[in-house]
Amino acid sequence: MAAHPLEPRLGVTFQDQGLLHQALVHRSYINETGGDSIDSYERMEFLGDSVLELVISSELYQLLPGHSEGDLTKGRASLVCRESLAGVARRLGLGDFILLGHGEEASQGRGRDSTLAAAMEAVTGAVYLDQGLAHAKDFILRSMAPEIDAYLAMGAAPANAKSLLQERVQGQGIPGPEYRLAGSTGPDHDPVFTVEVVVDGNVAGRGQGGRKADAEREAARNALENLDMQVQETRQP
Repeated sequence: MAAHPLEPRLGVTFQDQGLLHQALVHRSYINETGGDSIDSYERMEFLGDSVLELVISSELYQLLPGHSEGDLTKGRASLVCRESLAGVARRLGLGDFILLGHGEEASQGRGRDSTLAAAMEAVTGAVYLDQGLAHAKDFILRSMAPEIDAYLAMGAAPANAKSLLQERVQGQGIPGPEYRLAGSTGPDHDPVFTVEVVVDGNVAGRGQGGRKADAEREAARNALENLDMQVQETRQP
């Protein structure tokens, strides 16, 4: 199989071109052209996510010897998340090469964060399968260098919105916030979840995301914004 035009952008020459090809096949393409869902990038996405977490965890552990487990966990979460990985995928130009079904293409799926982040995870999985952990580590650290440098320059990961909300609510003597699924839309392969966060019996915020965890974080951010607005209103004469 001929070399793939994406390889120079990745800085990786694949021994098995089929692995890179599969890492760029969206489920919608399989649905429209025929084939089994396991021929899409989803299995590689699963593997790549674990490889990314391992490499980033190891790198932060080495670079930040004075940081606690909690700080390292926050750092990994801020680096290995949808927004961060989608940004890396855009910089590498992965979106130009993802194979999509016509419907997904028409709905702007090529530029969607969830699609780009999944492709980045899948490509990482493909590099790992093709060349092993050492080369996968090199690919990850090279590709994510701007994100890692930005995190290190900050000195700490941004506080997680859910943790901030938890601390704020409990600081007022109120039981911790509860998150509940309010609904979901979209196809099975790319759902959008809506989550509500309930504080003291009232809906304090709502959020949406492709994963429930993402929706919960958005709901927490929304709740913090609403609580800040309430405080400002009470201070106005």
